[in-house]
Amino acid sequence: MAWKSPATGRQQPHPSRLSTIGPAILLTATSVGAGDILTGSLAGSEAGIGVLWAVPAGVLLKWTLNEGIARWQMATGTTLLEGWVTRLGKWIQWVFLGYLLLFTLVVGGMLSSACGVAGAGLAPIGSLDQSRTLWGAIHAVAGLALVWFGGYRLLKRVLAVCVAAMFATVTLTALLLAPDWAAVARGLIPSLPAGSAGWVVGLVGAIGGTVALISYGYWIREEDRKGSEGLRACRFDLMLSYAMIGLFGIAVVIVGSRVRVRGQGAGLALMLADQLAGALGPYGKWVFLVGFWAAVFSALLGVWQSVPYLFTDFLWLRSGRGVARRGDIDVGRSLPYRAYLVLLATVPLVLLRWPVQQIQLVFGITGAMLLPLLALTLLIMNNRREWVGQEFRSGPLTNAVLTVALVLFAYVGVREIQQMLAGG
Repeated sequence: MAWKSPATGRQQPHPSRLSTIGPAILLTATSVGAGDILTGSLAGSEAGIGVLWAVPAGVLLKWTLNEGIARWQMATGTTLLEGWVTRLGKWIQWVFLGYLLLFTLVVGGMLSSACGVAGAGLAPIGSLDQSRTLWGAIHAVAGLALVWFGGYRLLKRVLAVCVAAMFATVTLTALLLAPDWAAVARGLIPSLPAGSAGWVVGLVGAIGGTVALISYGYWIREEDRKGSEGLRACRFDLMLSYAMIGLFGIAVVIVGSRVRVRGQGAGLALMLADQLAGALGPYGKWVFLVGFWAAVFSALLGVWQSVPYLFTDFLWLRSGRGVARRGDIDVGRSLPYRAYLVLLATVPLVLLRWPVQQIQLVFGITGAMLLPLLALTLLIMNNRREWVGQEFRSGPLTNAVLTVALVLFAYVGVREIQQMLAGG
């Protein structure tokens, strides 16, 4: 059998289920980065193994949000962004554009910096600051080249290797630390040990990414998924992706619970690696550093591939037709996509040597409300029979989980804003 790629318009052999898990690979890669590693390790170090249950709780909420995004796209043939604009009003696209520009600047700089830290840990060149800056720029340009010349298909293969390395090395580190498995099992039962409430909330909010959820709709477009069959395929790779994200998150909390770490920023990863060297010997340090590098570089590649898609969809929606309705165009080779890719890989590099506290404050305040916005709009859009049809309407269980997600993420957002304003 053959299928027609929406990106190229060419007939290709019909893929099997296992060969079409590209969206799962990109979702896993983009959802896990330095933030997850640092939040998880600090939570384990400060609150202990008793907060483990927050990881699967966060995974469940993010899975439900992502399944809702896939449900909308399979029912309507439009991306979530196009659904926002056509069903909720054009005002929301400007809110999203503001968030996207802030995300591009701050996260682009943070990912380049995190890759620089990983490079400095594995192959230092000069001082730590010099090495971080140089390796950060090298990774940003390497990501640009891979996305520009390789496109979705090549990137899917590269990220599969990175995700495998990330998962294998970090889980191996957790296993080598020989945790108390009875305590691990107890930690998966919901409880609130003294002083752990803040870490539980932080873990639930951090696990599984934010913009990666919206990007998922563009990756399933690359696989030409439609209708009920497409939704079944989405559920399969979402289960695969979030299972890996959940196990990775659990492993990071276990690692943090076995060593003492303090501080903040991506440089904390090098301190954690040094602590592991004391606990496991030199090989433990290098195993973890490889896993950290794979996590942050795969996150960079996923963001480099997906964020220009979001901008292109926004731009084309201004002219009346979004990405999902232009099946004969290879989006990755379009001028808006490539122009924004270059911007993403270059402009944020100024942050490698620039204090960004105020930018982070503005970005944090804006980004803190993205997840509750997702939950609220999915509750509205996926429950309108005239919009999605009876087959794709959300069921009572899905609505219940989305409601919990709305309340929890709204609380997390308000809490983060209060903390940032107090600290700023």
